[in-house]
Amino acid sequence: MSVERINPAELSPATGFSHAVVATGSRLVFLAGQTALDGAGKVVGETLPEQFETALANLLSALAAAGGAPADLSRVTVYAVDVAAYRVHAGELGRIWRRLAGRDYPAMAVVGAVRLWDEAALVELDGVAVLP
Repeated sequence: MSVERINPAELSPATGFSHAVVATGSRLVFLAGQTALDGAGKVVGETLPEQFETALANLLSALAAAGGAPADLSRVTVYAVDVAAYRVHAGELGRIWRRLAGRDYPAMAVVGAVRLWDEAALVELDGVAVLP
């Protein structure tokens, strides 16, 4: 698989995401939305950063089970029940991302949601990966 991250100079600086990702490979993996559910199906973490870390770890676990790695992520969508809080914690969320998934970012979007499937969930992540 090869991944090319494209961030044109004429667009705003890409901080915490890539403007475009060109991925070539032979296997697409569609990752279902992951919240901060533990193995027993209970939402864990009181704060957005705590829940983001668990949700990202869950997404990466699903990806690993499919044979992929964080570098294979081409697209991630983040659904947040409080976009203003997401912006406030953006630096911390970026540090969590880099610790768990590395320094390269897929194409990303943050979408405000009134609520998520699990009422206690503050954030949910889904994604697409391209594997060799």
